[in-house]
Amino acid sequence: MQTVLVVEDDHSIALLLKAYLEHAGFQVLVAADGEEALSKFPDINPALVLLDLMLPGKDGWTVLDEVRRQSSCPVIIVTARGAVEDRLQGFKQGADDYVPKPFDPDEVVARVEAVLRRPAHLIEPELVRYGTLVVNFTSRVVTVKGKTIPLAPRHWELLAFLVRHPNQVLTRDQLLDHVWGMDYDGGDRAVDVSVKRIRQSLQEWPANEGEIVTIRGKGYLLRVL
Repeated sequence: MQTVLVVEDDHSIALLLKAYLEHAGFQVLVAADGEEALSKFPDINPALVLLDLMLPGKDGWTVLDEVRRQSSCPVIIVTARGAVEDRLQGFKQGADDYVPKPFDPDEVVARVEAVLRRPAHLIEPELVRYGTLVVNFTSRVVTVKGKTIPLAPRHWELLAFLVRHPNQVLTRDQLLDHVWGMDYDGGDRAVDVSVKRIRQSLQEWPANEGEIVTIRGKGYLLRVL
């Protein structure tokens, strides 16, 4: 049985996550603050950490940094801080996914399961390779056939989100929420324009290795073998 460490100072939210995760077959341990999380982490050796950012004492950013120094354990940030700047910072510091509050607990469980299914393409904790496409989440560098591909910050974040969810249909609304942020009030045309530019940047990536596919009426999918 895989263990999930829930780091959450709101007791009701912690109990909600614990109940849903246990129902899905996980063993769940809860830490109410950053100090407790870091003291438990080495002994628990969890399969995944669900991490709130706004914690008493050591905040979630500090916990994430320390976890990354110790381990490649997947971390999903679950927080009320849904601004795009916070999401970018989370991914830059090594988070594997980012779920804004309020959330659907079933979706959180689904994301936990998806992240734990992901290791097949991981070469090292923050490096993903699909054929000649290599995405380094630590340095935020993308290369194709060894050549660095320059990307605007928003395009990097969009590509990174697609890469973290291979062969999964992502709606335009999902992409807007996770890349542009919940407070973005523009239209979903921004997603289409950004995908077009990413495709242009990745034009040397062979289609038989992977491609960003348009799913008509829904959104996009990063198809990889």
